[in-house]
Amino acid sequence: MYPQHTHQGASADSMSSIEFIGPRIPIYSAEFAADPHGAYRQMRSDYGPLVPVEMWPGIPATLVIKYRTAVGILNDSDRFPADPSTWQRSVPADIPIMPMIEYRPNAIRTSGAEHARYRNALNDALAGMDLNSLRSIVARSAIPIVNTFCRDGSADVLNQYVLPLVFSVFCQVLGCPPEIGERVAQASAAMFDGVDTETVNAIMGQALLDLTTLKRVHPADDVTTRLVQHPAGLSDEEMVHQLVLLFAAGVEPPLNLVANTLLLMLTDTRFTSDDNNVPLSTKTALEERLATDPPMANYCITYPRQPILIEGVWLPANQPVIISMAACNTDPEMNTGEFLDNGWNLAFSTGPHACPAHARPYGLLLAQDVIDQLLDILPELKLAVPKEELVWRPGPFHRALTTLPVVFPPSPPLDL
Repeated sequence: MYPQHTHQGASADSMSSIEFIGPRIPIYSAEFAADPHGAYRQMRSDYGPLVPVEMWPGIPATLVIKYRTAVGILNDSDRFPADPSTWQRSVPADIPIMPMIEYRPNAIRTSGAEHARYRNALNDALAGMDLNSLRSIVARSAIPIVNTFCRDGSADVLNQYVLPLVFSVFCQVLGCPPEIGERVAQASAAMFDGVDTETVNAIMGQALLDLTTLKRVHPADDVTTRLVQHPAGLSDEEMVHQLVLLFAAGVEPPLNLVANTLLLMLTDTRFTSDDNNVPLSTKTALEERLATDPPMANYCITYPRQPILIEGVWLPANQPVIISMAACNTDPEMNTGEFLDNGWNLAFSTGPHACPAHARPYGLLLAQDVIDQLLDILPELKLAVPKEELVWRPGPFHRALTTLPVVFPPSPPLDL
């Protein structure tokens, strides 16, 4: 299943442990965030398919940057399970990234029968989403948000438009009322920014327990109710952890996908052409971004049950193996520069832990509608600063801007 090449042209006799093939590269730093693709190119040159990294200071991991190797690992959950329980006991419990990676009884952090039970419940709950109504939900939610800044002639559309809109729409799909949603938003932002683990889990846990209790008492046509009522019979604790996963996957990745795609569309002449050429579509831009700069750049973490030889390199048992979706998607052996309908890209992962089938069209349609609504309302939108001055948020997992400042001709608020 796995190519057994030796890295750096080494012979089979010199097969090495990942610990000794070179210095570990910090993937959580501001320097890495500023130019990850430069780092991936250097990694390929210096290390080959598998790279020793630090996912946090003092926390070692292996980063997979070769597409075919990643696909093999993601489809081998027997030898590469997603349950971090054993590893977790070997590291400090309070590292800020822990809420993003710790064991939870949900579909992303379990294996075997437990994983199947959670994933089936999640798939069934998501299958009930009405994508036909999504466009109207986005439009209805977008206008009051744009009205808060349209007179100003400038905005940080990442934090003033994309974030509140993506979050509002997802809460409506989940059936989460605004008061609970505000508490979840606070905890979600803290989780991705690496704030104190105990605080994050306490705020998030109580808010999602309140949502679960609400839907047990007052069911409705929404994802949370379908989870609560699923034949799997999820307990309150299990419900909280499914909802943690849903919020983590349903807000931050679409937020980053929208912002990163907007940046592409505002700075690439293929999307801004005002001559006789017709600009390329939002859908085209989204599919290119999913391939070249996916919103979760390094994730899909697994933990080998025992030492294992991959690509001529020994990986230790129970140490995190992180798939770099960004590096794998841009692997020169795979990336042809053709991005439309590129079903091969790993932005949604692959294998047993891939993003659920019903979530993918939701994420793409949401991103497309969020962008199109903004450009329909403010068609003369332009980036306010040179793109080189934009700052990317440090962190081992996401590809995320800190702000996206734009300018446009001031316009009166739209009627709701």
